[in-house]
Amino acid sequence: MSTEDLERYETEVELALYREYRDVVGQFAHVVETERRFYLTNNVDVVVRSTDGGEVFFEVNMSDAWVWDMYRQARFVKRVRVLTFKDVNIEDLSKGEPPVHE
Repeated sequence: MSTEDLERYETEVELALYREYRDVVGQFAHVVETERRFYLTNNVDVVVRSTDGGEVFFEVNMSDAWVWDMYRQARFVKRVRVLTFKDVNIEDLSKGEPPVHE
């Protein structure tokens, strides 16, 4: 497979993923963005935790979710648990237009 073939394949997969996102975004109440992933979900809970050393981290639990990941076969998931040391951005979709994911 040539570099051009690979680039064309990745472009097609990304476009298909964007179309899927556009089709399903109206089914969800929240957008959750972590340092590694972008999720659509109807239920989200964030718990601030700390280590014994005093470092703060976040435990993000979601249910009824869709994950933006072009390499996953199944993007709809029943439950997701994310642990992260970075901030978590949560947007309520009922308050306006769905965000455009880049």
